[in-house]
Amino acid sequence: MDELQLGALLASTLRLAVPLILCALAGVLCERAGVIDLGLEGKMLLTAFATAAVGVASGSMALALAAALAVGLALALLHAWACVSHAGDQVVLGIALTMTAAGLTVVLAGAWFGLGGQTPPLPAALRLSPWLVGVGDLLAHVPIVGPPLALALSGHDALVYAALALVPAVWWLLYRTRWGLRLRAAGENPAMVDAAGVSVVVLRYQALALGGVLSALAGAYLVLAQSPGFSPHMTAGRGYMALAALIFGKWHPVGALLACLLFGLMDAVALRLQGVALPAVLGGGQLPVQALQALPYLLTVLLLAGFVGRAVAPAALGRPHVGPR
Repeated sequence: MDELQLGALLASTLRLAVPLILCALAGVLCERAGVIDLGLEGKMLLTAFATAAVGVASGSMALALAAALAVGLALALLHAWACVSHAGDQVVLGIALTMTAAGLTVVLAGAWFGLGGQTPPLPAALRLSPWLVGVGDLLAHVPIVGPPLALALSGHDALVYAALALVPAVWWLLYRTRWGLRLRAAGENPAMVDAAGVSVVVLRYQALALGGVLSALAGAYLVLAQSPGFSPHMTAGRGYMALAALIFGKWHPVGALLACLLFGLMDAVALRLQGVALPAVLGGGQLPVQALQALPYLLTVLLLAGFVGRAVAPAALGRPHVGPR
């Protein structure tokens, strides 16, 4: 593989990993607070639909992003009301949220646009434009690693760089602030937080709200950067892959980032191998498209099977809070 191919592969990896990174960070915040968030897939799907629908109707990127953030925050607060305020089963509520989003988006899209559950394509003005294009010229002069890094890191849209910047921001929030200490304590020992006079319910609401905003950014990215409009089930299990990534990363923002990049790499490799001929020793022909598309999901299963028993989750994860409110 030459330098240009390597740089293009790394750039594709980064772009494909962005929704996973954003959702994984949302999951880290929620699960560090003690709330299992299996609704990441549904939140991302419904916010993607909101972005596309409002974007098509208004022609404004600002309104489309505002709609995504509003829907993401509303879903997060609904989730918090059900599983935190009313001690509902967190697993069941997360699955119910995802199933509802999967059906509701198709029904609304069919009723509003009449295109079989899809929205019309967004105009070019609503697509995210490249940033930091000139950085590639500076990096290209670095010996050996310069050319591939120039292709890998320059010319992405704003949400790609925002996702990368949010990783250290979430790390700092969790491990270098008093709020982060209290949030992690709420996921480990809620009774101790209660004894300190801090509301566990408020902390968990705040974590879910921040998670809803991050999930909304992931959904908006799918529409504004990867696909020109909404289509049914366009998230394709990315929310569950993000959950696998945060487990593999041991509920740490940096670990989750590395796992998401690994998933993105597998997805990028699968795309590049489509149409590639097999060696004559293996019978020739082309690699089956279905097998290539299954690579990221196969990796998800392998990681969960190999590491879910070794990763130590927050002690109070999934347990309803029954202390003072």
